[in-house]
Amino acid sequence: MPFALVYGEPLTELPNDLYIPPDALEVILEAFEGPLDLLLYLIRRQNLDILDIPIFDITRQYMEYIALMDGLRLELAAEYLVMAAMLAEIKSRMLLPRPTEEEDEEDPRAELVRRLQEYERYRQAAEELDGMPRLERDVFAARAEPPPLEQRHPEPEVDIRELLSVFAEVVRRAEMFSHHHIQREPLSVRQRMSEVLSGLVPGRFVEFRTLFRAEDGRLGVVVTLLATLELLKEHLIEAVQAEPFAPIYLQPAAGAAADADLDDDTGDDYQG
Repeated sequence: MPFALVYGEPLTELPNDLYIPPDALEVILEAFEGPLDLLLYLIRRQNLDILDIPIFDITRQYMEYIALMDGLRLELAAEYLVMAAMLAEIKSRMLLPRPTEEEDEEDPRAELVRRLQEYERYRQAAEELDGMPRLERDVFAARAEPPPLEQRHPEPEVDIRELLSVFAEVVRRAEMFSHHHIQREPLSVRQRMSEVLSGLVPGRFVEFRTLFRAEDGRLGVVVTLLATLELLKEHLIEAVQAEPFAPIYLQPAAGAAADADLDDDTGDDYQG
């Protein structure tokens, strides 16, 4: 199996004259923010009790990490070396024989445990802050209300004659687009005469005002009046009034045929 292609040719063996510089491969390890962070990482990785730290195991792992950093030629901060010395001191103090007399001697690990607990609290608080939205924490939206601006537009000086001239022009243009349609409505006097005759019964009086219908409007009143006058003129109906200003009653004329011929030229149609 070729492990590389060089200019399209498969390469199955490394050349003898191939030179690989020592800095060609760079290994990036998990970054720690300090020796306390490294110690806390080693403790949490093995699920150790922070109040009962096995100094021997932690010191051994810590020194292995320091040796790894030195082997990779990484720059060691002085605080890492100080922590290594502190671990060695704690380890040596724990190896010393304890005094025979009962004394309240403090645990050599107490100071380290206190610093680790305090660092863990600050680290947890920093992670909670980092999980918060960056807006209004690191980035703040700019808010600025614009100052109130008063814009004063001077009123134009317009003469009344100019207004009248413009108004006349508008009216003239409006008249060019206005239109209306007048429809002449014919009202037949002959037809109304036939209607009046058909509504009268021989031997029975009908009041004159009952012949007018409100839905016919003004033109209908005029046509009905003209039809009644034409019938009186032709002696086809009779009008009776008992006294002045009394109601007028109509009835068919005596001897007049109900179907009198109204198709002659007597009376014209009224064009409203």
